[in-house]
Amino acid sequence: MVFSEPVFMFMFLPVSLLIYYAAPFRFKNAVLFLTGLLFYSWGEPFYVLIMILSTLIDYSAGRIIDRFQDKPSIKKAALIVSVVMNLSLLGIFKYSGFFVESVNSVLGLSLNNPNLPLPIGISFFTFQSMSYTIDLYRGNIGVQKSFINFAAFVTMFPQIVAGPIVRYEDIAKELEFRKINFEEISSGISLFICGLCKKVLIANSVGELWSTVKTENFDSLPAATAWLGIIAFTLQIYFDFSGYSDMAVGLGKMLGFNFPKNFDYPYNSASVSEFWRRWHMTLGGWFKSYVYFPLGGSKKGTAKTIRNLLIVWFLTGLWHGASFNFIIWGLYYGILLILEKFVFARVIDKLPSAVKHCYTLFAVIIGWVIFEISSPASQIDFIGAMFGASGIFFNSQTLNMLHSYAVTIVAAAVISTGLPLKISKKLLAGKAEPLAVAGEFAGLTACIAYLVDASYNPFLYFNF
Repeated sequence: MVFSEPVFMFMFLPVSLLIYYAAPFRFKNAVLFLTGLLFYSWGEPFYVLIMILSTLIDYSAGRIIDRFQDKPSIKKAALIVSVVMNLSLLGIFKYSGFFVESVNSVLGLSLNNPNLPLPIGISFFTFQSMSYTIDLYRGNIGVQKSFINFAAFVTMFPQIVAGPIVRYEDIAKELEFRKINFEEISSGISLFICGLCKKVLIANSVGELWSTVKTENFDSLPAATAWLGIIAFTLQIYFDFSGYSDMAVGLGKMLGFNFPKNFDYPYNSASVSEFWRRWHMTLGGWFKSYVYFPLGGSKKGTAKTIRNLLIVWFLTGLWHGASFNFIIWGLYYGILLILEKFVFARVIDKLPSAVKHCYTLFAVIIGWVIFEISSPASQIDFIGAMFGASGIFFNSQTLNMLHSYAVTIVAAAVISTGLPLKISKKLLAGKAEPLAVAGEFAGLTACIAYLVDASYNPFLYFNF
């Protein structure tokens, strides 16, 4: 089940909220736990046990770490068990098939591929749950003695499938006490509708263009068509994922929680480094806290900083999927960030802002080619097509695509900068609230009309 499905919006969400609001406060976390299990089991009736197992492992490890504060060896053993068990679950279900295929390819063996179905959101809930035991071991947070409260943290339905990655410290106080009032609920509804519009009205629309282009023969693909397609995907993945994150944060507000922000207009960035400070911010923060800084960060010399960056970006790529294109994509960004930091920093700083912005967008667009196209050979063919390798700049299909999608692409590109929102707030000062309500109602109506008859409604990060 995803947030943009009618069954969620018109059945699961209203019933869950009704029960949640009606329940006395001492039972609200239990409601969150049970509705989270129901939400997850809707699409994964068996693999909900994996999530429960991960929750039990980290809850138990946390209690042991707290109980044996004066015995470092036991504390460390509990942490190791938590980390190893979580990474083992992730490795078995997400990477075992990839590992077997790689070994077979390199060594010429014929080992059986287990072909295990991927539990939805496993990369998100294992990272989230595991961060609790690490922070507890470090002494950054206090222990959660209530299993129900801890389980509510892990299984809460707004962020269980695709984040944002919420650390325990982000909502520790709210698990014990939180304000649920009309103002927060109203703010949450507005944010949910905004995210829904981004996902349904923009991401789905431009995504249809990319779904057509990526099925073409790249060897004969006109350059303009290739650029149109990958720009469409660049916009699709932003509005798809940031829209889903907005919906999650909005749902959190409806429940009394303040989840961390996950996107900050990343396509406004003037460097690749800045882009990654604005894109999927909770994942970047997780890797900094639990991988980059423990390795030494940038405090142990240039060589080790480069090593640490490559490790982090190799793991970032691998986190996204069990495929070589994700590893290449991660290392691509690792190398770009190293070059920006140690080679081109002074040059980039002196460039005009427009040039820096164009350079960043170009680097990001090439990155999305690597991310989306699984075969390295096909990646090269597509990039070649972007630069005229086919010898064709455009054809009648290109013109048809421009006729059908040009307005949508331009509108999406402008909206991705956040400029329309800033202008509207300035122009409509004092009148913003009633107009915003009218706009949200119109947007929700348009989304419902689209979804009733939709045949194309993917969620790109659903399998990460």
